[in-house]
Order: sequence, then structure tokens, then C-alpha cells
Amino acid sequence: MRIRLLFLAMILWAHAPGQQPPTAEQQRYERFRAWVNVQPVDVQRSPGVLEKYRGYLRAQGASDKDIDSQIRIIETQSQRLEIERWNTILTSDQPRFNTKPNAFLVEMLRGRQPGKALDVGMGQGRNAIWLAQAGWDVTGFDPAERAVALARQTAEKLGVRLTAEVKGMEDFNFGESRWDLIVLSYVGARELSDIVPRSLRPGGVLVLEAFHRDATKGCPIGGAVVFDPAELPSLFKPLRVVRYQEPLQIADFGLERVHLVQLCAEKPVG
Repeated sequence: MRIRLLFLAMILWAHAPGQQPPTAEQQRYERFRAWVNVQPVDVQRSPGVLEKYRGYLRAQGASDKDIDSQIRIIETQSQRLEIERWNTILTSDQPRFNTKPNAFLVEMLRGRQPGKALDVGMGQGRNAIWLAQAGWDVTGFDPAERAVALARQTAEKLGVRLTAEVKGMEDFNFGESRWDLIVLSYVGARELSDIVPRSLRPGGVLVLEAFHRDATKGCPIGGAVVFDPAELPSLFKPLRVVRYQEPLQIADFGLERVHLVQLCAEKPVG
């Protein structure tokens, strides 16, 4: 499970009011994520990335025993630690991310007839709840169970219907020709390049926002949510591009002005 990867996670975590400081295991995991996210893309995606990290730790003077302990944490606990990190970030009393619906999503849906929508990696529900308020029949999922619980609670308080599931991408059944809208907002997309076109209904749209490769020059950003110039249209070739742009804007996560990638693409009818 890697719905999201590190984006200034230690900073976000450290400034989450009322939260306990990271445990030793969490600190070791975050240290690895910080290292991997400043590596070249081919290293990030290499099956031997842990061996390269082992070499890095050895060069830093770590003992073999300590290195083995750190690698074991990454191999056996990374999924749990990733979920717990995002539970902490997404349920903070003073969130350091945009809690309003994604502006590009709002713009792309203006004037579009509501239908069945899927919010992948819904977090605390900022996009899913807005869609439900706009008349969409919304399903969202995320492995961060406390964030999903918050989304359910908010939806109930606002009196809107929302189907929210605690699942990762590998567990969710996207189906075929099931959705009129799929939202990928700062989540992994490469592993969905075949799934999204298949699961959209004819005339259905994908709306996606993530980070441009240039954004990594200023700070480490997880590779799953970083895309090269013009990569997204080729990634979802079966879909017709409605709009693709690479603007310099305030990112929803990190709240810094960086280069983003934004794609709205439609499944052809017939």
C-alpha cells in the first residue's frame, strides 16, 4: 500500500498540535523515506533500493546490527507506519494542508451533470464531501482509518450521503464502466493507468492533480505523486484530454507555490 508517499512528512507531523512525537520506529521509517525521496528516479524505482540504503547507512557509520534493525522495520512495518503517519496528518486539529475541495476539480466539474464518483485516497473527505454536496453519488476510500472516520463524521454532520471505505488501492474493486468521475488528488496514478480507463463509463472523466518534477528541486516529494513533463496524457492514452496544464500554483499539500501537473481526461463514447 502506497496511496501517498512522503511530502514533508516530518515537518507536518512535528507541527501537528496535540499529537505525540514520532516513535523510534516512525523516526527510522521517516529517515528512510526522506533519503529515498532525494534519490534519482531510477534509484527510487529500483528493486534494490533497500540494498542501496543499507550501503548509505554503512557509510554513515551505522553498525551491522543497527542497519539490520532499520531494514527490518522498513520491510515489515512500512505499511502500518505510512498509514499512521497520514492518520496523524489528516486528522490534526490545525491541518497544514488545504481542507477545501481541490480548485482544479471544482473548475473541471463546473456545468457537468452529477453521476457516480470515486475519490481515490479520499483522506478526511475534502473532495468527496464537496462532490456529495454538489449532488454526486460518491464513494471514497483510503487506508487511513481515522481519516475515513472523520470523513464519515463530517458527512453525517452536514447531512450528505457518502460511502467511505477503509481500503488501499490493491483492495478496492474499481469495477468496469462503473464511474462517471474518478478523482486522483495527490495520490499514486501510474499503477492505475489501465484500471481508470476500464472503470470509467463512456463519457466519464478523470480529474488529477499532483506534483511536477520541478517541484522536487526545493524539497523531497514522494515519487508516486511526482510526474515528468507531459507524462500524464501518455499515461492515460485511452482517454481524450480535455485539459492538461503544468501551472505554478499553491499545492494542496505543503501549501507552497510549486509546479503542478493537472489533467482532465474523458473516456470516449462509443
